[in-house]
Amino acid sequence: MCETLCEALGRNPDPAQALAAIEGARQALLGPGLLTVNLVATEPGDAPGEIHLQRGWSSDPAAYPVGGRKRKLLTPWTEQLLVRGEVFIGEGEGALASVFDDHARIAALGLQAVINVPLIEGGRCRATFNALGMRPWWTREDIAVVRLLALLAAPFALRLRPAP
Repeated sequence: MCETLCEALGRNPDPAQALAAIEGARQALLGPGLLTVNLVATEPGDAPGEIHLQRGWSSDPAAYPVGGRKRKLLTPWTEQLLVRGEVFIGEGEGALASVFDDHARIAALGLQAVINVPLIEGGRCRATFNALGMRPWWTREDIAVVRLLALLAAPFALRLRPAP
């Protein structure tokens, strides 16, 4: 699996192809789930205290279409992930409900845990790599796998741009 992923990424594919290959590796290593990349789409004229996100890639475009937008207020989750650029780990329905407005849709897909990894460029979070799983918790090894996959995804994900 690692060799296949390295070969796929070594061909310098377009971002969608690269992220699809990374999603294949995520599934092989962690089982069923969802992978999305959200781009920070906040503009200078947006209201203070708001962060705008736009989905740049999704492993399930029927449930989470590319181009979908979210407006987030400053919360402990947005401060941790988007402002300070720190990984967020949410485990169980309560954790997901506390940070995601669409937690009912997430639960309906059978997803119970998330790892959000900030993708940093120029010292700022420019995107997030979001792995959701059907298990209610993550092992240390699972978290390390997701963080490594996010590192592999970063150069491709950061080539995506929010639509106007």
